[in-house]
Formats: sequence, structure tokens, C-alpha cells
Amino acid sequence: MHDTKISIAVREDLATWQKLNVVAFLASAIAARYPDAIGETYRDADGQTYLPILGQPVLILAGAADALAKAHRRGLERGLDLAVYSEGMFKTGNDTDNRAVVADLPTDGLALVGVATRGDRKDVDKAFKGLKLHE
Repeated sequence: MHDTKISIAVREDLATWQKLNVVAFLASAIAARYPDAIGETYRDADGQTYLPILGQPVLILAGAADALAKAHRRGLERGLDLAVYSEGMFKTGNDTDNRAVVADLPTDGLALVGVATRGDRKDVDKAFKGLKLHE
């Protein structure tokens, strides 16, 4: 069992492609911020190697916009490192423009469609309380 937990929450009313896109981007943020979360290289029985992946489970959660905003606020209050995906980022095509979308909005006005974190299990559970496992 891990001392830390990785959770990614997406807004439940998004199209499937949008949810998958948000999860992929937010998972990459966790991997970038926490290189120690990455496992070892995979190798099949023939010796072919494959890229390493996150070395612990990732919970994918879903909720309404207000639930994501609450998780975001609670995460900040607990000092968790957060990754965010704001709705306006769907209209961009690069990281520079994505950062500009976030920079143009106040903390409580981010129009969040996704939030992710890795941290102490108890803190993550408290921050993401009320969100359900994505089905």
C-alpha cells in the first residue's frame, strides 16, 4: 500500500473524448511533478522493452462543476500540489495558450473541467470527498 494517492477528477457532463483528454493531460502533470511516482521499464517475455508508467493506482473520479471547485478549494487549503484543466483549454492547441487561459482567470473562476493531485492519502481523500468513482 502506498502512503500517497493519485486522484484525477473530471467534470461528469463532458463528452467522452474530452474526459479522456483531460485525464491524459492531468496524469502527465502528476508524472512531471513527481518523477519518483514513475515505475520501472516494462519488458515482455521476448525482451522487448516498453516505457515505464505511474507505479501506483490512479483513481479517476467524476462530479459536477461545483464538486470540482470544492475539491480544488479543499486541495489548496490542505497545501496539495494541484494540476488543473480549465474549460477554455479545449479551444487551444498548445501549452503556451493553455497557460494563458489559466493566467487570465482568478483562482475561483477557473471553470474547471479537471483537477488532479498526488499527496498524502488522507489529505487527498478529504480534498476529493463527495466525488464518485468514474463509471
